[in-house]
Amino acid sequence: MSRILVVEDELHLAEGLRFNLEAEGYQVEVVDTGEAALDLLLPGDHRFDVVVLDIMLPGKDGFTVMRELRHAGQFVPTLMLTARGHADDILQGFEAGADDYLTKPFELSILIARIRGLLRRRDWLTKSLAQPPAVATEPSDSFRFGEASLHFDLLELRVRDQVFPLTLMEANLLRFLIQREGKPVPRKSMLEEVWGLHEDTDTRAIDNFIVRLRRYIERDPTKPRHLLTVRGVGYRFIAEPPEEKA
Repeated sequence: MSRILVVEDELHLAEGLRFNLEAEGYQVEVVDTGEAALDLLLPGDHRFDVVVLDIMLPGKDGFTVMRELRHAGQFVPTLMLTARGHADDILQGFEAGADDYLTKPFELSILIARIRGLLRRRDWLTKSLAQPPAVATEPSDSFRFGEASLHFDLLELRVRDQVFPLTLMEANLLRFLIQREGKPVPRKSMLEEVWGLHEDTDTRAIDNFIVRLRRYIERDPTKPRHLLTVRGVGYRFIAEPPEEKA
């Protein structure tokens, strides 16, 4: 039975979620503060399979909870709930490390579908990690460039002797750029096609994602060779910079 932690301070909504999710066969625990959520999640005992996390909480808000979890290396799939629904709020949630978001009010069927999607991905990752490389019969969903090896199936970026766990949105952004290798990719295209945001949005969120990815990938993030800036447009991905070619 999958275990879900609901972090929601509106009692009627929290209890409604508990009732409906339990009716779907899930085991549900509810807390109403960010601090209580961190107390349950930070020990890292994999007690929960999915977290449904409200943004507007007393004390530590959902953004803070999300950042602290990811900083501590806890990558439990997380669906953030927001009453504001502005594109900037959604992007801030993704930047903090959320896997998905849903704006209030929402249809229960949509929430359950999103949770099922996160659970399927968690099961897939767990099976991938448990499978010994020697018996793998299918090639992993991966891409190699420079000193990096990007494993989309494991949500991992391996650079030299380090392994960086990626959020789903980081992996999606890298995939989007890799698929357009060598071409200038506008920030607006990233917002619309990676995050599904079709309104005027502060594109600095994209820049923040790129800065973080450069820290993972580039030997000198101040002089990038793979994730290049195209002034006035966006970014260009180069798998093999000219000086690396044979």
